[in-house]
Amino acid sequence: MSTLQPFHLAIPVNNLEENRKFYRETLGCVEGRSSDHWVDLDFFGHQLVLHVQEPQPKPTGKGNPVDGKEVPIPHFGVVLQWETFEEFAARLKSLNIDFVIEPYIRFEGKTGEQATMFFKDPSGNALEFKAFKNIDQLFAK
Repeated sequence: MSTLQPFHLAIPVNNLEENRKFYRETLGCVEGRSSDHWVDLDFFGHQLVLHVQEPQPKPTGKGNPVDGKEVPIPHFGVVLQWETFEEFAARLKSLNIDFVIEPYIRFEGKTGEQATMFFKDPSGNALEFKAFKNIDQLFAK
């Protein structure tokens, strides 16, 4: 792919105002269009839409084991630059985010070495933010 285009992702939330505040104030997203039932957000250059939906049953599985940790499924997020990840992780720690997986280095010293962290929004949607030591290894085997 020669030019990366922004993705569009719509997710369910059970409380629009609580999630709007979380994404704007905690994650630093800028709000775009909105209504009483949905909000568009600039999610690190991508379009994330929060749609109000009645609470759904929570997934019952633990997730998938990766590097000795249980990665929540499903999840979504963004690959950040290394320095941006470090600054963002420090900010989230200062806000006392309840991490599912604390920020750490995965596959250290191996192909695909990356910093990663997982946490959930107020509606229970799992998010992962990561950064590659060498971005050229994003899809390396």
